[in-house]
Amino acid sequence: MQLTIKLSKEQKADLVGSVQAYFEEERSESIGELGAGQFIDFMIKELGPYIYNQAIEDSRKLIMDKMNQLDDELYTLEKPTMTSR
Repeated sequence: MQLTIKLSKEQKADLVGSVQAYFEEERSESIGELGAGQFIDFMIKELGPYIYNQAIEDSRKLIMDKMNQLDDELYTLEKPTMTSR
């Protein structure tokens, strides 16, 4: 399965600005819009699967925690029964 992360034009423009600012402030280098866009595309391609997999794992843990809470709540709803007379 190929992971494809799509950004809107607005999101990409925001990120391009952030990358340009980062390069200027942290590295004292200038990077153009094209270079920043290519850098973003590269980082998405390289980092995207790791971030996606971590999000899946976080979701899995959250769902399991909620299922355990629900299971506990169901046990509290059980009514006592008489098993011996």
